[in-house]
Amino acid sequence: MSAALDEWLTRLRQAWEHGTLVKLTLGAHRGADSSLRNVFARPVDLRAGARLAFVFRHATKDITKNLPLAEAIELVARALSHDFGSAHLFTTEAEWELQLPGSGEPRLVKRPARHGAPATTAHDRAKARLIDPAAPWLRGLGVTNPGGRVREGMAAKFRQIDKFVEILQHSLANLSPRPDRALTLVDMGCGKGYLTFAAFDWLRRAGWQPLEVRGVEARGDLVELCNRVATSEDFGGLRFEPGTIASTGLERVDVLVALHACDTATDDAIAKGIQAGASLILVAPCCHKELRPQLRPPPPLSGALKHGILRERQAEFVTDALRAALLEWAGYEAKVFEFIATEHTAKNLMIAAAKRGEPGDREALAVKVCALAGFYGIRSQRLAQQLGFELAGRSGAASEG
Repeated sequence: MSAALDEWLTRLRQAWEHGTLVKLTLGAHRGADSSLRNVFARPVDLRAGARLAFVFRHATKDITKNLPLAEAIELVARALSHDFGSAHLFTTEAEWELQLPGSGEPRLVKRPARHGAPATTAHDRAKARLIDPAAPWLRGLGVTNPGGRVREGMAAKFRQIDKFVEILQHSLANLSPRPDRALTLVDMGCGKGYLTFAAFDWLRRAGWQPLEVRGVEARGDLVELCNRVATSEDFGGLRFEPGTIASTGLERVDVLVALHACDTATDDAIAKGIQAGASLILVAPCCHKELRPQLRPPPPLSGALKHGILRERQAEFVTDALRAALLEWAGYEAKVFEFIATEHTAKNLMIAAAKRGEPGDREALAVKVCALAGFYGIRSQRLAQQLGFELAGRSGAASEG
């Protein structure tokens, strides 16, 4: 590979990483396929992530390929080494023309840019997003590159962030800001803080002021990273603290979030939200282990549930159905739905519970909880214990805790 070609490919890689790439073209074809005229490529954002969309223009047809950066550079390098005599790289900062004569030294020429902004990366109809990919905090957390483009391998995470904010927006539609105090949101087990930052960013822009958002995470290095990014963005009202769901005290909270808390940690989070008077509870359960050993299905299901995978899925269903039923009993309107597509994670269920103005008929709701538990032989469940609700040996009376 010549020095000129190597530098041209380096400029391509840098333009991609910095979000300044507009397009590239390969010309002066001299390869074995006489029908091929030239090649065009531009950046696009697909469900699978950021790609370079190639169009191979032949005499009678066009062939398209969408490739990640590493494969795209490999293809271009191979094409320029054997099949094409020139290449043009167009960025918002400069244009780079590579000349590869059949004889003589390759030559790289830099010219002033003619494009003031990168080409649109939309592959199909653009979707309105609640989170701006150019938001600096996304770059600080490693979701996007300096040019505001979602990094390789982070497209699914960005969709999850945007979907979460969409759910938050919809769930808060009937809750009005209170001028006498700040809206408080606590994200328990927040990890790297993607959703915590997204919630704060959107709430602030949507006019929820004053605003207090806390992220709770057991890993100290992630707490330090998130606080550093929050400080750099001057996000007053957003803070992260070390701790676990079980160890964190909540005196008052408006919105309680706990996504992918393992097994009974989800129950602990729900209970803390209820006890702190949360107006909204959003949880995405994970690792349903507690109830599987207890399952005593009725005879019609015993044959089916001897299969491990079916027993596991039934335990997941019963666990989340009981959680929703207990939330209803505790005075919430619960909805259970798919959070994100299964291509991102199999643990894609979300329970959204909004506090009702009136508690409802607790006696009738208790009967439903007990009937569900009794049908599967469940005598003990973590959330029920936390709420003082006795499942075993009850005839339908609700415990008042």
